[in-house]
Amino acid sequence: MPRHRRLEVEGGIYHVITRGIERRIIFKDDADREEFVRRLKEGLESTGSKCYGWVLMPNHFHLLIRTGRKPLSDLMRKVLTGYAIYFNGRHMRRGYLYQNRYKSILCQEESYLMELVRYIHLNPIRAKIVKDIKELDKYPWCGHGVLTGRNKNEWQSTGEVLERFGETQKKAVEGYKDFVFDAKDMGHRDDLSGGGLRRSAGGWSGVFALRRDNDRWQGDERVLGDGDFVNQVLKESEEDIVRHEKLKREGWDINKLVNYVCDLFVVSKDEIYRRSRENKISQARELVMFWGKTELHLTGRMLAKYFNMSSPAVTKSIGRGEMLTKEMGLKLIS
Repeated sequence: MPRHRRLEVEGGIYHVITRGIERRIIFKDDADREEFVRRLKEGLESTGSKCYGWVLMPNHFHLLIRTGRKPLSDLMRKVLTGYAIYFNGRHMRRGYLYQNRYKSILCQEESYLMELVRYIHLNPIRAKIVKDIKELDKYPWCGHGVLTGRNKNEWQSTGEVLERFGETQKKAVEGYKDFVFDAKDMGHRDDLSGGGLRRSAGGWSGVFALRRDNDRWQGDERVLGDGDFVNQVLKESEEDIVRHEKLKREGWDINKLVNYVCDLFVVSKDEIYRRSRENKISQARELVMFWGKTELHLTGRMLAKYFNMSSPAVTKSIGRGEMLTKEMGLKLIS
């Protein structure tokens, strides 16, 4: 069965789950966990993403991420690839570390953000790694203790979570702690981590109710939200796919894109390949990279090779190209 294309939404909230291959251990000790956290911190900073919740379990991890200026795939590639190389080297092993590709579920914020925060943070209790909430407060490999103020962690975003529980820091923390305590006996919930139609319709009871009413409901395993939210996300994703396919049918590739942008800025192809800092030449090159990435779905590595540039330089150029399209109101295709 073909894999679904990932849903990439700027500013979207994703529940990310990655498991070890054959459910094997991926964190053997605190040194492994510290290395993963270090890479996660660097990845969040470089992609402009935020982490609202996280937990490291022996053979898997959960993250609750709001994407920033770059897609979730950029963050996960930085974290997962680097950590796998580190882990295999340190523990003298070969082969795949993870079970298939990571699971990412785009979540409807108002309905599910807080539910996911506590569900993720209660994992150590469900797995009996800690025995109760008091021990969870002190557990260092989970975001719960950071939200309660017991642990320090500058890269975890706490303000947008705590502000939902109270106007002052003290009231917010107490409100959050009560919220988590109320669910301390919660078991595994498929509706938060598996099964598309079930999840999108509000669990099995929601599905049965819809069937009784002879109602139709949009479901997708990549989305956690109500019908309107799922429909909107899938509509935007479909529009992106249709636009990309139209460009392919019309013969758009990197060379055609370069010619188009050169005509737009009245520069030559030779000029766009040079490292010139002349404003319109730089802008033309940045626009090629942004449209190459977003419209033609070229990777940063492909663009770096094409322009003989470093990957960090390409990343910066893509960002500037995005700002340029907004400032000038440019579109490659209507």
